[in-house]
Amino acid sequence: MRERLQALLDAGRDDALLRFGLGNACLQADEPDAAATHLQAATRHDPDYSAAWKLLGKALLACGRVDEADAAWRAGLEAAARRGDVQSAKEMTVFLRRIERGRQAGA
Repeated sequence: MRERLQALLDAGRDDALLRFGLGNACLQADEPDAAATHLQAATRHDPDYSAAWKLLGKALLACGRVDEADAAWRAGLEAAARRGDVQSAKEMTVFLRRIERGRQAGA
């Protein structure tokens, strides 16, 4: 699947859904840096794509980029509010609370 998606990108197709699919495939293959690159592109194509923001935060966190994950999930909450995506908003709120608890424990 990832190869097919990459072939579409290489052929000149570039949109939010394609980048989301590639980012998801990279994250599943334990390649969070590549996933983050594709998911950042997805959010540039569609800033209201709350699922892309949610997955971007996960990829960034897997890279150890906690502050960037925090920022992605905050942007995702705004996108989710605009789209009425209640489930993604709930999940990102939980992820943000975990980051905050981790910061408090490390302080």
